[in-house]
Amino acid sequence: MTNVVTIRSQNSAPAVGPTPPSAATEAPPQGLQITEKAIQRIRAAMAKEGISPTEGGLRLGVMGGGCSGLSYSIKFDTQPRERDRIFEFDGVKVFVDPKSFLYLHGMTLDYEETLMRQGFNFINPNSKRSCSCGSSFSA
Repeated sequence: MTNVVTIRSQNSAPAVGPTPPSAATEAPPQGLQITEKAIQRIRAAMAKEGISPTEGGLRLGVMGGGCSGLSYSIKFDTQPRERDRIFEFDGVKVFVDPKSFLYLHGMTLDYEETLMRQGFNFINPNSKRSCSCGSSFSA
C-alpha cells in the first residue's frame, strides 16, 4: 500500500484522502500544508546536504519532551520508512510516521526570515498550548 500524496504549492487542496462532497467544505485540512517559502528553503538545504530529491526528503515528527510536553522534530532522511505517510510538495518529499501524524494533521509548515528570527514555524491547529520558543507544544 502506498501512502503518497502529491500537492502543488499554489492554490493547492489539502493533502487528504477521499472525502464525501458534502464534508469537503466543512472539514478542516487533514493532511499537511507547506508554504512556498518553506519549500524553497527545504529544497536549498537538501541540495546543500546532498540529499537526493528523488528518494530522500524532510522528516517531520513529534516526540515527548520540551517545556509543554511534546516537541517537533525536523530532519532530513535519505528514504521513507515502511509505514510513513509520504507527502510531495512541488518535488519536495515530506515523511511523517503514523504516530506523529496524529498530532500534525492539518498543520502548515512555514519559513520565516526576519531581522530578529529565521527558521521554520509549525502552525498547528492541534496545539492547545505552546511555549515561547515555539518548538514545544501540548495537544
